[in-house]
Amino acid sequence: MSVKHHPPQLAKVITLVFCLLVIPLLLLVLALRPAVAAVPKHYTDLSLPPLPEIKLPAYTRFKLANGMVVYLVEDHELPLVNGNAYIRTGDRLEPADKVGLAGLVGEVMRSGGTQHRTGDEINEFLEQRAASVEVGIGETNGNADFDTLTEDLPAVFDVFAETLRQPAFPIDKLNLAKTQQRGGIARRNDEPGAIADREFRRLVYGNSSPYARMVEYATLDPIERDDLVRFHQHYFQPNNITLGIVGDFDTKAMRQMVEAKFGDWQPSQPSSQPPLPSVSQVKRGGVFLINQPQLTQSNVQIGHLGGLANSPDYPALSVMNEVLNGFGGRLFNEVRSRQGLAYSVYAYWGPQYDYPGLFVAGGQTRSDATVPFIQSVRAEIEKIRTTPITAAELAFAKDSVLNSFIFNFQQPSQTLDRLLRYEYFGYPNDFIFRYQKGVAATTIADVERVAKTYLKPENLVTLVVGSEAAIKPPLNRLGQPVTAIDITIPKPKST
Repeated sequence: MSVKHHPPQLAKVITLVFCLLVIPLLLLVLALRPAVAAVPKHYTDLSLPPLPEIKLPAYTRFKLANGMVVYLVEDHELPLVNGNAYIRTGDRLEPADKVGLAGLVGEVMRSGGTQHRTGDEINEFLEQRAASVEVGIGETNGNADFDTLTEDLPAVFDVFAETLRQPAFPIDKLNLAKTQQRGGIARRNDEPGAIADREFRRLVYGNSSPYARMVEYATLDPIERDDLVRFHQHYFQPNNITLGIVGDFDTKAMRQMVEAKFGDWQPSQPSSQPPLPSVSQVKRGGVFLINQPQLTQSNVQIGHLGGLANSPDYPALSVMNEVLNGFGGRLFNEVRSRQGLAYSVYAYWGPQYDYPGLFVAGGQTRSDATVPFIQSVRAEIEKIRTTPITAAELAFAKDSVLNSFIFNFQQPSQTLDRLLRYEYFGYPNDFIFRYQKGVAATTIADVERVAKTYLKPENLVTLVVGSEAAIKPPLNRLGQPVTAIDITIPKPKST
């Protein structure tokens, strides 16, 4: 067998090709190989850059001659426009013998249509344009809002203005709304958590307080169409309205549209706001039970009257609250994780804008763990009053509050809604930034001071919704008399 020999020149060419092509290719492959993973750092060793400074988007504020206040915020990211009106009213202002009136006004304003279009016609009109117009009245204010594509703004805004100014309140839609309200009354004891929320408020504020009273058959039945008309005429006036609009529009053109639709609206009567209902804690201390024999677990709420959001101590109270609450908080670590006494556990210092809110701690637990759960939660409330928190707890709590701050500014609509609320309740428009600075400046001594000042063990009301027979040891082991609460729904009058 003969062997074929390559000439020397060919061997040189092959060597050169290897050097020029193969070696660089090998080097490239080696460079692209994943590097050996570094030893991962503990999360406490991570260094993160500071959060970017948050600034309010540019906005325009003006006031019509009739007293309506308007905010406009341009946002051209999407071809959408959203509007929201705050109306100075609320179900806390409805007569005590007609509880439910305000909610009916808000519902039938929208469902009943206007003096020019029926509710069904408005529904069809909006559905064809993927738009919406809604009205509602809550505890402290009324709200009316609209959403639309930019191209449909003039037509949808016309419906929005009509709905606010000229509701028809037809009898058939009122009767339908009252029937739906009756259904809500009949179902109000279906959910243990809802029972606990409702009855705890009644214990603190009192059964007759506008901040705790309920719609009953006896207060719903006497409400007539004329009541809705009078309520609307009294509160839905231009000088009682703050309107905000955000979206894809030109500010000058939008202002002209607002003036065209609302500028000629004159108050139908002198606007007079009744004084806000007074607030005081009715039950001070005590253990209360709502016996629900079918339950295998207990819903517990423990707390007392709280405060206002404009308190100079609110930032420090928020930090105190974060020490107690949430993942990594004392209640979660001690009551849920270490002792295993809760499915969920929480504490919340919940201020309101113009009346005292609530401090509520509680959660859900097994029936046989109810008493230990209550004792453990009370112990943590006492501990934060009497023992300074650690520097690590302070840092974690402040970071949690401050780092979540950015979520308040994800959309221009969030900022606009905040401006409307501050205008409505008389807060400065930079209130949230003052709050942010207050949280950042909070010290261990501040948390200790506000905990001692605002958490009042002698005023703690304890409410349990659960099975009396299954709660072992019984609730009287807590050292206080146990008062049963009857939540039987009063029957409607026979017709």
